[in-house]
Amino acid sequence: MIATVNKKSGKLVGSPDIISRGFVYMREKEDLINRTRAQVKRIFEGRRGPVPDDWSYLKQSIREQVGQFLYDETQRRPMILPVVIEV
Repeated sequence: MIATVNKKSGKLVGSPDIISRGFVYMREKEDLINRTRAQVKRIFEGRRGPVPDDWSYLKQSIREQVGQFLYDETQRRPMILPVVIEV
């Protein structure tokens, strides 16, 4: 998962990119990918407080919440690597 955020506001710029390697075939599971993307957006929107200097807490939160979401949907536990890019 790659999320581009505004450096000053901490808000998402565009939609997060979801990349799957060996977990699901993205063309067949487009609905699952879109719901995962929406889950990441909700996590960012629920964030409170100032823009962090270190995004590690939010990345851990994404890893846990998206991991649980995907397990609930697929009964599989993929490796989730959140990347936050500030622009």
